[in-house]
Amino acid sequence: MRPVARETLSGFAADLGGTKIAAARIEGGAVAERLQTATDGAADPDAQVEAIGALLDRLGHRHGAPLGVAVAGRVDAAGCWHAVNRGILAAIDAVPLGEKLGRAFGGGTALNDADSAALAEGLFGAGRESDSFAYLTVSTGVGGGLVLGNRLISSGNGMAGHVGFVSSRHASGPCGSGRRGTVESIAGGRAIAAAAAAAGQDVADARAVFAAADAGASWAERIVDASAGAVATLIGDLAAILGTDTVALGGSIGLAPGYLDRVGHALGAEPALFRPRLVPAALGHDAPLIGALAARLGKDTT
Repeated sequence: MRPVARETLSGFAADLGGTKIAAARIEGGAVAERLQTATDGAADPDAQVEAIGALLDRLGHRHGAPLGVAVAGRVDAAGCWHAVNRGILAAIDAVPLGEKLGRAFGGGTALNDADSAALAEGLFGAGRESDSFAYLTVSTGVGGGLVLGNRLISSGNGMAGHVGFVSSRHASGPCGSGRRGTVESIAGGRAIAAAAAAAGQDVADARAVFAAADAGASWAERIVDASAGAVATLIGDLAAILGTDTVALGGSIGLAPGYLDRVGHALGAEPALFRPRLVPAALGHDAPLIGALAARLGKDTT
């Protein structure tokens, strides 16, 4: 997969996550039209592809037009799609997604959604001037992607970049990946809501916890600070392992008002060598879509 110039990106993209499916028509590297619908987490693979197709049809996609697809979970080197967290996409298990995209749409490149966002941010957004860039998405869970020397780091099993599943000294509880004591198990939205429930608070979701923290509730501030502290430690670990010089935060929690400042404050406790530049993601919800098409067109140039 070779880097491509943003202005050459024209085609279509889809982003299938745990809560929504988005699709876009992209012209000259910008999203010209975008549609989305709710994800049916229990749907089988064919139904998921059909849902993507329904959006693409409305956008004017024609069989064989350039298409990149970002999905939650991992995509291995053979193009098979696996749900790492079966609680989000219950029916996804070693699905030959590349083949299904070929039959349904005349071709298409599939990759993990955080990897796709990382590629877009690394080439065109917050990491475009970085030699060693990490993108972290903190949302329902915690994901990430790594772009070193303008190339997305990948692995045969599709696990490269799943940094939310690494162990954290801040955590001890279970994670949807099957591990215990991970970054995701304390920092993600589900973990934040679970921590509030365990503290006896009647809140619906992580958004309510953030609202309470903004209002000065000490119990909520402790939970949000625990999330931010785990992410800050992860950032220090990435600096130690990869020499990252820039880290961008994205996702609904990562971009929530005040969260980046909390992470930055916690990161300040690390020695200077382990404090890369911390910035907000620049491309917002368009990043996975732009990155997916960049991956498709970059693959075509190899």
